[in-house]
Amino acid sequence: MTQIAPRVVDLSVPFENDVAADPPFQRLNIEYARHEDTARDIAGLFPGLTPEDLLEGKGWAVEKVTMSTHNGTHVDAPWHYHPTMDGGARAWTIDEVPLDWFFRPGVRLDFRAYDDGYVVQPDDIDAALEEIGYQLQPYDIVLMNTAAGAAYGRDDYVDRGCGFGREATLHLTSRGVRVVGTDAWSWDAPFSATARRYGETGDASLIWEGHKAGAEVGYCQIEKLHNLESLPATGFTVACFPAKVRGASAGWTRAVAILDDPA
Repeated sequence: MTQIAPRVVDLSVPFENDVAADPPFQRLNIEYARHEDTARDIAGLFPGLTPEDLLEGKGWAVEKVTMSTHNGTHVDAPWHYHPTMDGGARAWTIDEVPLDWFFRPGVRLDFRAYDDGYVVQPDDIDAALEEIGYQLQPYDIVLMNTAAGAAYGRDDYVDRGCGFGREATLHLTSRGVRVVGTDAWSWDAPFSATARRYGETGDASLIWEGHKAGAEVGYCQIEKLHNLESLPATGFTVACFPAKVRGASAGWTRAVAILDDPA
């Protein structure tokens, strides 16, 4: 009997040069060494070996990467938001967060029609859940499909999409959600929009308010997801295990959705 494999949907963006996936101060850099570039390095490891002795005179391909733990599709740890969480306990770094948070049923909420820079409210989340006829369960992984997803790779990517502030974040964590995700550069509204609000009000509590909600309830967020529009609202599992970087504020992830429907 032939077993039908589940369908796996890639939700991650690649690490690559020359793509405006981050502000200039946080761009990554990949140096590529080709097979012909490394033959002499390999020969130096084995006395008497020459590059010509290797198959077709070629060595290995290898890359050297300079980047932040917040480049690419990544999982933010509570330590990123604030040094404490859950009423004053030391916030977890990415290597300390429970792994079972990162393999759970997924829920996709569609916020693509919301204006860039809009701060999503609890009522907006409830309306989106009502539209798909779903009640959140503890440890569901909730993925927010925003207008930023379609802008990935463009110069305006970091300024696109709506964001999720303190009230929306606590609305989710109060229901037992511990991992959320967005296809935007940040879980919060774009910094450009927040800067305008701060300039108008002088209210510093508006800055990074969604992230800072993690000081009240520890949670993780996946940023720079991709391809969310290809998912159904429910009926899939998210796997998004973060890289184990000791004491770090984030870890890269190859986030995927696993669907039982092979079509």
